[in-house]
Amino acid sequence: MYHLRLTAAFVATVKPTSSVKTYGDGRGGYGLTLAVRPSGSKQWYQRVYVNRRPVNLGLGGYPTVSLADARRKALANARLVRAGQDPRREPGSAPTVNDMLEAVIERDAATWRDPERTAREWRSALHTHANLLMNKRVDEVTSADCIEALSALWHTKRETGLRVRHRLSAVFKFALAKGHRTDNPIDAAKAALPNRRGDAQRKQRHPSLPYQAVAKALAAVDAADIWTGTKLAFRFLVLTATRSGEVRGATWPEIDLTDALWTIPGSRMKAGMEHRVPLSTSAIAVLDSAKRLTTNELLFPTVRGKRMMDSPISKALRDLRIAAVPHGFRSSFRDWAAERTSVPTAVVEAALAHRVSDKVEAAYFRSDLLEKRRQLMQQWADFLQQWVPPA
Repeated sequence: MYHLRLTAAFVATVKPTSSVKTYGDGRGGYGLTLAVRPSGSKQWYQRVYVNRRPVNLGLGGYPTVSLADARRKALANARLVRAGQDPRREPGSAPTVNDMLEAVIERDAATWRDPERTAREWRSALHTHANLLMNKRVDEVTSADCIEALSALWHTKRETGLRVRHRLSAVFKFALAKGHRTDNPIDAAKAALPNRRGDAQRKQRHPSLPYQAVAKALAAVDAADIWTGTKLAFRFLVLTATRSGEVRGATWPEIDLTDALWTIPGSRMKAGMEHRVPLSTSAIAVLDSAKRLTTNELLFPTVRGKRMMDSPISKALRDLRIAAVPHGFRSSFRDWAAERTSVPTAVVEAALAHRVSDKVEAAYFRSDLLEKRRQLMQQWADFLQQWVPPA
């Protein structure tokens, strides 16, 4: 490597050899190098570090590009790198943050259980809480921009802030992978935002009722002046110990009344795996009542025949001052099974569609214990029907 500063005379007169020879422009040359090939052709290139990785930039051939021209290009590229940009991209060619958001949605939609709804949630979160970033070029957004967008949420709506931060990070990671950025500005924003370590410890579980109070809650909802579909959906949710979204999205093709079985496809399950739910006699009675609601494919549609959102059930519980959320009734079922039955834990966990955490155990545990769960769910239904809460 040539260690002195290049001169115009040297560049013009340097002779080729039997192999490629390179001559650097010395200290202060920003990595500018002249490569002389055995054929006699002379090419300029520059070595820079983009995203901490070495990159060789071609600057043209001599004499079309003179030493002075090559130095000007090298200086311009060095300034771009120092500003966190990639000199390989044409100015203005980077997409906007909104463009990258749509690219992320297109890339990931096939892996989401409800692509349409999830895409809507991603767009709504970013356009509502990071709207000032959405029309910016993705390579122009700084960590300061991200901090400004997130700081307003950080203390007042922390969970929302975490979701927005996660989604913005996914957008910038994809931009980085596509060569539109050399860093992820969310990484620096994380360091600047308060790190509330105690949040994980302070985070509350889903509010739930003691299992002894569940029958009373069912009776209160039954007596309430609300849509029948909401009442039936809530009762079905409690009897099957399933998640709210699984019940609200349930359809008649998933039900086998002959075998008293509800098969939830993996696309609607949290773990992404098909789950069979044995139906007790009480659950079958709920379905008999649901048949009279509508001819819709949904088990529990709204008054207008649409898919029910979570709000009607949650609102009914709030209005009736029932200190629980729909998901909390799974905890009530879990406590009842532990305290009032001798059923093995594995059966209860299978009823809740929980994965076996131990990998070795999971490798050998192939059965979903359907028949044992059928007995358990009937016991739960009988308990709710016979239990008389104390006055």
